[in-house]
Amino acid sequence: MIEVKDLTKTYKVGSDVIKAVDHVNLVVQDGEFISILGHSGSGKTTLLSLIGGLTKPDSGTVRIDGTDIWAISDNELSELRNRKINFIYQFASLIPTLNIIENVLVPTAFRPKDERVNYFDHAMELLEMVGIRDKAYSYPAQLSGGQQRRAAIARAFINNPEILLADEPTGDLDEE
Repeated sequence: MIEVKDLTKTYKVGSDVIKAVDHVNLVVQDGEFISILGHSGSGKTTLLSLIGGLTKPDSGTVRIDGTDIWAISDNELSELRNRKINFIYQFASLIPTLNIIENVLVPTAFRPKDERVNYFDHAMELLEMVGIRDKAYSYPAQLSGGQQRRAAIARAFINNPEILLADEPTGDLDEE
């Protein structure tokens, strides 16, 4: 379960203070699927970043399964993100020097070696599911924007996350 209470994040731009997220409260039950809608610049990406533990709030709390993610150590937060949360970013964010299968496998590098045994096969299955298995050994620059997005989606599922935070996940995809 995700519990967000009075979450606030501001940014200073010159002499202006921008309230990207202003006292947001939210509860998402296990298995629940929600969408966050809003105009460009309304704070959706910032909210996802706060919930996912990538950006620290000015105030408020984020609890994942009862754990206040900002009250634990950086190492514990990294472990929580690696085991429970994954992201589909607004942009594919693939590493250009790694081929697609290597990009999909990046999140597994932080898992214990004994847990990594079947990840390659799982990665190939995910690439098959998103329709780009034939691009496994291509590099990001050799793929279209939509194919890169599909690789990023496969990468987001490699660790079987309990929580998937997706920021405009279909932005570069065709209708099918």
